[in-house]
Amino acid sequence: MKKVTQLILSGALVIGMLPFTGNTSQAAVTSFKDVPTSHWAKASIDAAVAKGYFKGYSDGTFKPGATVTRAEFAALLARVAKGTPETERANVFKDLTGHWSEAEVNRAVSFGFLKSSDYPNGFKPGTALTREEMAKWLSSGLAAQDEDYKQALKDTENTLVPVAEYYKGGLKKAAYPYVSVVLGTGLMGGYPDGTFGPGKTTTRAEAAVILSRYEQVQESKATSYRDLNEMREVGLTGTNLTSATPYIYLKSEEGVSSSFDRIVGKTVKLRNNLGTMTPHRMIVADAQSKTNINNIYGRMFIDKDYRYPIKEGYYEVFIEVTVTPSSNNLRNLTFYQEVANVFTTVNNFNSGTVDKYGINNLPVEDYVSSGFFKEKVDRKFWMRFGLARTSDGSSSDSWKTFFIDNNTKASFSLPLR
Repeated sequence: MKKVTQLILSGALVIGMLPFTGNTSQAAVTSFKDVPTSHWAKASIDAAVAKGYFKGYSDGTFKPGATVTRAEFAALLARVAKGTPETERANVFKDLTGHWSEAEVNRAVSFGFLKSSDYPNGFKPGTALTREEMAKWLSSGLAAQDEDYKQALKDTENTLVPVAEYYKGGLKKAAYPYVSVVLGTGLMGGYPDGTFGPGKTTTRAEAAVILSRYEQVQESKATSYRDLNEMREVGLTGTNLTSATPYIYLKSEEGVSSSFDRIVGKTVKLRNNLGTMTPHRMIVADAQSKTNINNIYGRMFIDKDYRYPIKEGYYEVFIEVTVTPSSNNLRNLTFYQEVANVFTTVNNFNSGTVDKYGINNLPVEDYVSSGFFKEKVDRKFWMRFGLARTSDGSSSDSWKTFFIDNNTKASFSLPLR
């Protein structure tokens, strides 16, 4: 199954849809006077109407910019879901008795898109659906019909979500897996400013596009989506290394893997009593140039204003660590030398994405004299280095070793096979 291309949605989000009555198999496509040929969502709108998911209004309009309500989107999902639920739910919400959407909302619950426990005070069908709710409904529907999507939700509970609200605030931790699945499959996208907009709403036009995508995603395997695979790996191990590159982990003679999660959260003492360092994440950006970036995490760190040139034959790799200096005597050169004893040679970096996503990076200026580091104060930030894309087995760039501490000498190696 071909991967659905991610499309960035913009604008307000909501729907004023008439109750549906008609043939859900194939309806005649009507030319709506407010959906010209040039409209960005015309193809998806026409397809959704032809399949009976949507109807137009009696005045010949579709109202593509109208807002989608909870009842309307639940009804849409009930229509697009494939198969038949094992158990049909009835009378799920008391405030839906006699409402036009009652049967279809019950059906959406039966398909696993939403739970009655999420709305203890009533469904309130006329409430505009938020993007956070939409992400949860879509992801839950996939998880209900496929165990691997269900596992993907578990895998991404602690992942790095590539949206501005992750660092800047505004995205609940409980929403991490749902947003990860819709981003990773391309069901939903972010806005140009890097935000996901959890509290924003959706338009009828946007909903038509999302339905079109959902039709394809529900027929696809979770593992067919590279971005989702990377977010799953980051959630489980702290890195997207094996899902973003050909690298694999070596195993010791005893069969112990040298995976990155072995050093996540492990504190390393810097030499000469300079302080400590604790690694958290390692993210690989697959970029051919500053404008040709192949993975969702790459777009979180690199843009046209990225400080370093993209070196041919290398991945840009970003390490998130916490450093706690033992004194104020740390200097840039000394810091580089000591970090190289723990990781490989690292550098500071900058790009337009730093402010966009709220990334706390090792700054380009003299970060010691500028006050970036302070004695006995934890400082969490990102650094970068380069990792060779291919290897002939002889280059020192073909492998990297990360020591957990100076006593055990336990290491993490990345040989390319």
